[in-house]
Formats: sequence, structure tokens, C-alpha cells
Amino acid sequence: MSTPDLLHVLSGQMADAVDRIRPALVTVHGRPRQPASGIIYAPNLILTADHVVERDDDLSIQTHEGKTLPAQLVGRDPVSDLAVLRVADLVIDPAAQSSIAPRVGQLALAVGRPSASGPMASLGIVSAIGGPVRTQRGMIDQVIQTDATPYPGFSGGPLLDATGAVMGILTTGLMGGAALAIPAEVAWRIGSMLAQQGHIKRGFLGVSSQPVATNEGQQGLLIVRVERNSPAERAGILVGDVLLSMDGVAISDTDDLQALLTGDRVGRTVPLAITRGGAAQTLSLTIGQRS
Repeated sequence: MSTPDLLHVLSGQMADAVDRIRPALVTVHGRPRQPASGIIYAPNLILTADHVVERDDDLSIQTHEGKTLPAQLVGRDPVSDLAVLRVADLVIDPAAQSSIAPRVGQLALAVGRPSASGPMASLGIVSAIGGPVRTQRGMIDQVIQTDATPYPGFSGGPLLDATGAVMGILTTGLMGGAALAIPAEVAWRIGSMLAQQGHIKRGFLGVSSQPVATNEGQQGLLIVRVERNSPAERAGILVGDVLLSMDGVAISDTDDLQALLTGDRVGRTVPLAITRGGAAQTLSLTIGQRS
């Protein structure tokens, strides 16, 4: 097949990908200025970006058929910049989540529906995949970075692979306007928790710390402050202790620690491996939940 023919086939595949996502792509009216985008990810449920939902009431979405329907905010997570809206009797099939893990260098389509005129798209690649990542809003397990252009109103829309399956949910609200996507597997999981409980459990110990190397050459966190009546104080952690691991997972910096303070660990009692005065000890700590 000649080069012009290959380009024609690729071009057709990209257009087909946008067509496949079109029914599940909606316009989200959640702020007084530029509308944003959203994806139907489950029956009657829409994933969008948290930062584009500036009001809790008077929310609406517009479907690919041009219907404007009232929406209810059922949960939001500022840290991942995701929110879930419920729309009654939304008889549209949910978008397909990509079954293949994204790879750096693969083609990616950023797609949004910022107006009633229909979908918009821009082509790029997956530039980087990283995590845990500290952003302006907190610690995220994983993000996808793309060089596809996020036009105004694309936040909340999908980052697609070449088949039209969703690799991630787009946002420009996490790192100074950079085009990022929350991986679909993570976004779907967060969406499910938001739909059930309205928020995401995130834990805390109640300590201030800094990275340090022990005399044995191990990396850990030197405890420099313990808050009163905190989980750390109740567990017996003292200033000067060096935290080496939690729940069996090694900790070498504060990002490692923050990554462990999520999900099912919140509220659980877990073992902490520390050194105190050069001697190894194990403490039991019940992880607190941030209000």
C-alpha cells in the first residue's frame, strides 16, 4: 500500500474513532462562562472535570442529539479533578474504556464537545505516563500527558486511542493548564466511588517529615513534628523517629507516603516499620480520614 493510501486509511480511522465516541460525549453546563465536556461512563452517570462544575444546582447537559437535560451533582473529587453527574433516563450507551494500557508514543485523540455545534478533536501522542504525581490539588496515582491541543471546553472530555476507546479523562485544571488525562481505569474507579459515597476517602497520619538516609543506608522519613491527638500520636510515633515502611511498602519520600494514604487503607490499622535511636521497631497505626 502506498504512503498516500496509508495516510488515507489512518485518517479514516481517526474520524471513525470520533464517530464512535460521539453518542457518549456531552456538553456540560456547570459554570457561567465556557461550557465543558463530559462522558457517559455508566447508565445515567457522567464523568466530567471537577473544576468546570462551579455550581451545585442549575446543572444541565446537552446530548449529541441536541437535547438539554437537567443534571445532579452526586460527587466530586478536587484532587483528581473529577466529578460525577447523574441524569435521569439517559438512554445512551456508556463509552467504552480502553482495554489496553496506554503507551508513550502512541497516537491519541483529545475530544470535546464545548458547544452545540458538535465534537471537536485534536491529534497528538501520549507524551508521558507518570505517577504518583503531586499537583496543585494533591497527590494523584497516575496521569497521562499528551501533546494534543486541549481547546477551551475540552476538560472532562475523553482522550481516545485509535479505536475510539477512552484512555483517560482530560483536564487542564491540575498543573497550570498542562494537557493531562486521568487514566480511564483510575477515572472509572473514582467515578464508581463518587457515585456511591460522594467523595473519596483520603487518609492522614498527622506528621511533618523530611527524607533522610539512616546509618544503615536505608531511605526513610525523619519525623520532625507530630500533631496532638493525631493517628501518629496515638500510635506512639515520636519526633526523631525514622519511618521506613507502612503496611509493608517501603517509604523513601513524602510522595511515597501520600500515595499509601488512599483507598481501602483509610480507617485500617497497619504496621509501621521505624527506627528509633538506631533500633528497629514496629508500631500499629490506624490511618485517619481527612474531613
